[in-house]
Formats: sequence, C-alpha cells, structure tokens
Amino acid sequence: MTASMVEAIQILGENAHSDILEREDVKPESKDEQDGPSLEDAAMGKPISHGQIIDVWKRLKAQGDNSITLEHLLRGATVYIPPPPPKPEPSEEYKALMARLRREEEERSYERMVRKGPPRETFAQRFPASRMAHSFAEVNRPSKASDMGDDDAFEHGEVQKQITLIFNFLVSIIGCGIALWLAARWWSTSARLFLSLGGSIVVAIAEVAVYSAYTWRMSEGEKKENTKKEIREIVKTWVVAGDEKEDLDLAGPPRNKLIEPEDHANSNLRQRIKASTD
Repeated sequence: MTASMVEAIQILGENAHSDILEREDVKPESKDEQDGPSLEDAAMGKPISHGQIIDVWKRLKAQGDNSITLEHLLRGATVYIPPPPPKPEPSEEYKALMARLRREEEERSYERMVRKGPPRETFAQRFPASRMAHSFAEVNRPSKASDMGDDDAFEHGEVQKQITLIFNFLVSIIGCGIALWLAARWWSTSARLFLSLGGSIVVAIAEVAVYSAYTWRMSEGEKKENTKKEIREIVKTWVVAGDEKEDLDLAGPPRNKLIEPEDHANSNLRQRIKASTD
C-alpha cells in the first residue's frame, strides 16, 4: 500500500472492507481467499490486490469524491512478491536415512586412510595391444646414444646465447650512460641526466637495429642456401681396361673405348684358372 491508498481507505471508514464485500454479495472468508488480504489496519507497505484498489476507487467515486483518481492511488506502488513458504520439516525416515549415509561415508573414508589403496593400472595393462609397438620401438632403437639427438644441450646452448646477448645489451647501454655522465661533469645535473638517458636510449635502439639486421641477414642467407640447387660437375674420368689406364680430360676431345667381353663357354659361371708354373 502507498500513502494515497491508506488515505483513501481511511476516508471510506473502518468498514471499507466489509462494505466492498457486501456490495459484491460475497462471503468475507471466500473473498479474502480470492481478492487478497484484509483492508483492516491499513498501513504503508502492506499488500493489497489490484481488485481491491479498483473497488476502493469506485467506492470513492460513488461517494462523489473525485479528487482521488486511480492513477493517484497507483502512483508509487510496486509489485508485491510474497516471501517463499517455509521448508517442510523432514520426516523421521529421511533423518534416519541421512544419518546412516553419513556414517557409511565416514567409515569408507576411514578405511581409505587406514588401508593401502589398490595398485595403479599400468599402461601395458590398460592397453595390452601396445606391447607390439613397444617391442617394435625397442628393436628399432638406435644403437648409439648420439643418434638419439641431444635436445637438452641444444636448448641449453640457446638459453646461454640469449642470456649472453641480454648481458651484452645491458653492458653497452649502462656503459654508454655512465660515460656520458662522466664526460658532462661540468654541466648541470638535469642536463647530465637527460644526456645520459638520451645516449642510453640511442645505444639501445642501435643495438636492437644491429641485432635485427644480423638475424635478418642470417635468415636470408639460409633461405638462399635452401633455394640453391646442387650442381655436380665431372672433373675427370678414366676407364680401366686390363692393365691400361687412360686419363681422360674433359677439356680435350672425348675419347671412347669399347670394351668387348671375352667369349667363354660358360661365361655366366665363375671359373678357377690355375696360374702357370713356367
């Protein structure tokens, strides 16, 4: 209820609620259940149904009071949301069931703490078919440890290289700043500070630019090396015929010598030839 609603109900008098019910010829018990709460002891904040507001407005209009309109009554009103009903009390069976479940859970947790748990399932037990893959890997494992590759050493080298590079950058920047600070000892403090900071920033930019150019040149060189095609050239050849050897120079005219096979009866078989004793 708003202040205007309470004022309108007070204008109608103490029997406003009974007057509304008598006008509609409805029993008070059923009307309270249908239209909402009672209008007795009206106060701000108490709930009131929309039908009751309409009845109060019509009652005032019938009495000739046109100063209070329906809009005036509804101004400032909000929707009343009744509080949720209280939760029903759990039954004795439910309480006994929950107590039994708590005891069982406590016993299971105590058993898990006291007893040693079951052994964990290994990968071979979980996937029996993987034994063939393991055997294949064992058979084809490299015989030397060096064939496996040394990734840890490579990563260690890269980390060491990066740390050394950062250290060199810091030494160059700090050294340049200190040198400029000492060189401008006769200047004012603010000028020396700006000079040192400016020189350090310039050196840092130069270091980054030089390193970027170096990495770019290295990457471009690798790309060019990868795109190059290997060209193999025959510098010198020779043909062995019996006990004679002839060196053929490609610069000179080509010389070809046809080697004819010897005709033997069983040329496709190996033969033992005894050396002559004469």
